[in-house]
Amino acid sequence: MTPSCNIILKPGKEESLKRFHPWLFSGAIQRMEGKPEEGDLVKVLDCKGNFIAIGHYQIGSISVRVLCFTDRDIDAAFWLEKIASAYKLRVDLQLAENENNNTYRLIHGEGDGLPGLIVDVYGDSAVIQAHSIGMHYARNIVADTIIEVVKGLKNVYYKSETTLPYKATLTDEKENGYLKGELTTEQPIAIENGLKFHVDWLRGQKTGFFVDQRENRSLLEKYAKGKSVLNMFCYTGGFSFYAMRGGAKSVHSVDSSAKAIELTNKNIELNFGADPRHEAFAVDAFKYLEDINDKYDLIILDPPAFAKHRDALRNALQGYRKLNAKAFEQIKPGGILFTFSCSQAVSKEQFRLAVFSAAAQSKRSVRILHQLTQPADHPISIYHPEGEYLKGLVLYVE
Repeated sequence: MTPSCNIILKPGKEESLKRFHPWLFSGAIQRMEGKPEEGDLVKVLDCKGNFIAIGHYQIGSISVRVLCFTDRDIDAAFWLEKIASAYKLRVDLQLAENENNNTYRLIHGEGDGLPGLIVDVYGDSAVIQAHSIGMHYARNIVADTIIEVVKGLKNVYYKSETTLPYKATLTDEKENGYLKGELTTEQPIAIENGLKFHVDWLRGQKTGFFVDQRENRSLLEKYAKGKSVLNMFCYTGGFSFYAMRGGAKSVHSVDSSAKAIELTNKNIELNFGADPRHEAFAVDAFKYLEDINDKYDLIILDPPAFAKHRDALRNALQGYRKLNAKAFEQIKPGGILFTFSCSQAVSKEQFRLAVFSAAAQSKRSVRILHQLTQPADHPISIYHPEGEYLKGLVLYVE
């Protein structure tokens, strides 16, 4: 694929790109030589005509997502180089080619030098999500390449109907569906750190499972022995079955979605059979937290993103304060609280301040035991700090 147009920058506006930040904002553009369509490859030049970068053009405040800072073809060799490098990292991390774990993120957007592309692997299947039109157009070569690179991979499912820019006018179809292979079982089983779980990428959230909490679930397992555990916003029950394996006295899973509760129960049964320690409830989280009367000595708060864009930031921070205040009020003395934000628009400092405000409101003594983030298969480019979206705290509440 060859660039359709040159984008010329205003004087001095190339500085962030020279520091390898992978986004070009529309305000930096002086003019365009040509009329690019959304998703086209474009070259970015400084005001003197010197090459700066090549990337995917899109309509909006971010005009170009950079694929490369050297003047080269974005061809099959480019995709093979990028995806093979990403896979090698996952092998080095002992996530890929590991019989105890076949679930991991293969491509994490800017963190792997492929802005707008997410690929999660579940055993012999991969799920692709495109967050830009350029990556939507590249989906077939991505599918071909990951089949070539990833050992044992047979199926590639494309799931981008809800992640592509809604204003985009596409010249081809964007429906979800298989690009390679097709599952013969309705609900495949994946393995994470020796625990099994059903994955539903056809109807589930994101790519079917939240692989970004793997290390944090493992940490929770170490705290769970003998504890009464409450897993709020449980989705498919990830934290719940780690707590069960960790020797929890009881585990209650709560989610407003009845389908999520059904999947949680299936995952618990898959790993522990009909274990009476576990109960699940389809109920609103805030209502459930109203009056639990010191019932739990370990609580997990892992809500969906309260702020998907900066316009919602104020309400999101209020939501985090309210949610954490309820947990501080209700948790047993000497309890442990795992609390998270996956909102990219919320910084670490803002999230911590919201939690601190909630702690002060509860008038309880609170100590930080751990500060948590996303795992190594969700790498953060040092040139793109915005990629650090997952924030978490483990707190001891006296």
